[in-house]
Amino acid sequence: MSHFPFGIMFEKQDMLERLDISILWGHYEISVLRFHLTSFPPGKVIDFHNHAEFEFHFIPRGKGTVILGDQRYPLSEGMLYLTGPGVMHRQEADPEEAMDELCLHVNIAEKLREDADSWEVAEAEECVEKLRKLPPVPAQDYHRAMRCFLEAYEACDGKLTGYYTSIKHLVISILLKVTRAYDAGGMGTSAPVRDMLTYRYQYAIQYMEANSSATVTLENVAEKLNISSRQLQRIFKQIDPDKTFSRILEEIRLQAVCSKLEAGNLPIEHIAESEGFTNATYLHSVFRKRLGMTPAAYRKSKKIN
Repeated sequence: MSHFPFGIMFEKQDMLERLDISILWGHYEISVLRFHLTSFPPGKVIDFHNHAEFEFHFIPRGKGTVILGDQRYPLSEGMLYLTGPGVMHRQEADPEEAMDELCLHVNIAEKLREDADSWEVAEAEECVEKLRKLPPVPAQDYHRAMRCFLEAYEACDGKLTGYYTSIKHLVISILLKVTRAYDAGGMGTSAPVRDMLTYRYQYAIQYMEANSSATVTLENVAEKLNISSRQLQRIFKQIDPDKTFSRILEEIRLQAVCSKLEAGNLPIEHIAESEGFTNATYLHSVFRKRLGMTPAAYRKSKKIN
């Protein structure tokens, strides 16, 4: 018999259900009511019933049938179906073969939050709206939502770092993957897109600031952005026509020098070399040109103030 990866979940069948899981997602609060693996022996029948919550059903092994409303559908390994609030359904295992089922029951309630991320709000709204409108018909688990059950179990059983947060993310992932299994047209909204000009400029500045004490060239900054040095030159020119790469790097290094001059009594020669200047003489020249005084005078003025 082939290995059944979900079999481990029978060892502590109610472990995930013992967790009090409440998830804030966009303008919704998702409360997890049931989260487990169960098994129907051959011929087992669960008669018609409905729930007030959303119930996600997955078949990781075996076969059977489900009646949704007044329609009968065959079930087999790799299938899923959703029974939303009030949907009548009847389940039965094959007369000669057991059927395992992964179940997730969640209650979804509106919870408006002023601090909610706008994109998350849009995604949550779209997902929940689609869940409410999904047809009562089984589908294939094309996006492997079932794996989320096993990942949640293993994270909880092993008490892995951040396992509670991981499980919350996996619950959201199950909801999204179920909608994708039925989704022929893709999401109706578009993800937020960066202004690449500003993004690349800011990334370049951050990289230059982090590495200003070492050798920093236009070429190696461009390489970090996966663009050409000519492209990077154009970016600097578009953001600020008056400042070249060399000028910006010099300003970054001067700012670091000033901070060290204010903070302590390190020798100026040491500060110059630690911040990317060839020597104190060169720093002295740049400092006078840009700030109108020597490094020593700058330090003295800050101590007086």
